[in-house]
Amino acid sequence: MGRGRVEMKRIENKINRQVTFSKRRNGLLKKAYELSVLCDAEVALIIFSSRGKLYEFGSLGISRTIERYNRCYNCSLGNNKPEETTQSWCQEVTKLKSKYESLVRTNRNLLGEDLGEMGVKELQALERQLEAALTATRQRKTQVMMEEMEDLRKKERQLGDINKQLKIKFESEGYAFKTFQELWANSGASVGAVPNNSEFPVETSHPNSMDCNTEPFLQIGFQQHYYVQGEGSSVTKSNVASETNLVQGWVL
Repeated sequence: MGRGRVEMKRIENKINRQVTFSKRRNGLLKKAYELSVLCDAEVALIIFSSRGKLYEFGSLGISRTIERYNRCYNCSLGNNKPEETTQSWCQEVTKLKSKYESLVRTNRNLLGEDLGEMGVKELQALERQLEAALTATRQRKTQVMMEEMEDLRKKERQLGDINKQLKIKFESEGYAFKTFQELWANSGASVGAVPNNSEFPVETSHPNSMDCNTEPFLQIGFQQHYYVQGEGSSVTKSNVASETNLVQGWVL
């Protein structure tokens, strides 16, 4: 009798299932080897049992065959890639176009345009959106103003400190300049003063003299002058000589 047809379903008996796996595994490995030898084909076979055990066969090596498979798979994906890229770009353009139209419509509604086609609910939603935007704008404006005021206060304090430093520096330099002026004035007064006991006396001419210069002059040494006694003059020669002989002891 011939063997009956095997029903293609999972074998429930564990022992029978293991025996069938071993027989068919060995037969599959044998067929792969025969195919690679008879037909000069590159064959790679990988089998994992239900327990996770690995069984493999490679006519030229499993790794080499897998690398070759990856190269062929990537090349096939690359050939189909332009069409997929074009399709994806078309979908992206459609999405962006619809989004742009929606944004333009929303912007017009916020500016108070194209409100005729909007219903009550849409108008209420727009009103709430505008109120929220106005509240956020006012809060931000208040925050910015407070920050600017704080910056101005800081600058004011800094300028006040700089002003105090300049004032102290100016006062110290002004006091030094004032002291210098006083010293300069005192030294100038001491240099410009003429003492009464000067060794160079200034002698003026006789008030009643008619022939002499009326301006004062400096007489150094002994010089005896003789004046002619005019009419009405009470000056004598001896008096003139005594008046002109002032610095005799000074002459060497």
